[in-house]
Amino acid sequence: MNILVTGSRGQLGSELQELSVLSDNHHFFFCDLPDLDITSPDRVAALCREHEIEVIINCAAYTAVDKAESDVDAAFRVNRDGAAVLAACARERNALLIHISTDYVFNGKAHLPYRETDPATPLGVYGVSKWEGEEEVRRIAPSYWIIRTSWLYSVYGANFVKTMLRLGAERPTLSVVADQIGTPTWAADLASALVSMVERYDKERFYSATYHYSNEGVCSWYDFAQAIMELAALPCKVMAVESSQYPQIAQRPHYSVLNKSAIKQAWGFDIPHWRQSLAAMLVKLQQKANG
Repeated sequence: MNILVTGSRGQLGSELQELSVLSDNHHFFFCDLPDLDITSPDRVAALCREHEIEVIINCAAYTAVDKAESDVDAAFRVNRDGAAVLAACARERNALLIHISTDYVFNGKAHLPYRETDPATPLGVYGVSKWEGEEEVRRIAPSYWIIRTSWLYSVYGANFVKTMLRLGAERPTLSVVADQIGTPTWAADLASALVSMVERYDKERFYSATYHYSNEGVCSWYDFAQAIMELAALPCKVMAVESSQYPQIAQRPHYSVLNKSAIKQAWGFDIPHWRQSLAAMLVKLQQKANG
């Protein structure tokens, strides 16, 4: 199959690029700015026609959560309008659209892991723009999988793990919020799941499913930071603080654990625990650093 991956220089897109070299069955076309602006209908349509695209994996997103509160138009242009453009292209080509979304579509006031059927009640501009992007995909695309994930990190790009490693090597102590609960997700695990789903995609069928995918387990950002220091053997002491002591422009959900029963039952995935994946990522990061 011919597969278009947007946002290909991001964390998930980069992991998909790494996996693509192992596939002899598919032709991958990786695009990101400035090569492809997903908000340009003409450019997207032309590229999809030129390469006879059959599957689109949309990893492109405006993810600057705090900046989105003042940069509203840009957030909606990418997260909602860009999703609509890709969905329209999928409709024109009768292609499958795999759209990556977020735990931020929920307000974090639950006490049990969120199911796909729970009502979306996003707190800020980023969450609202991603939710409206999901709705555009459902409205327009003939066949789609929407995959919500959380707390993504990778050996590629900027993320919490790399920031903690850098600060942990520079400082004797760090303060990290302990009252925001969720689950880290290694982008390599998610990329592997997506490739597995594509491998089993039946072009004769139409799909309309929303799934949750994160690693297994539950933790706070404080717990996550503690594990990073422990596994990286850094002496930095992590101090637990409340969110009120670390004010941010956009409100974060206090609880955004995702229930993964649906994707595990539908696709038979054995999802690794977040500590297991974190350890594997740190090994890979060290290998990358050593060349």
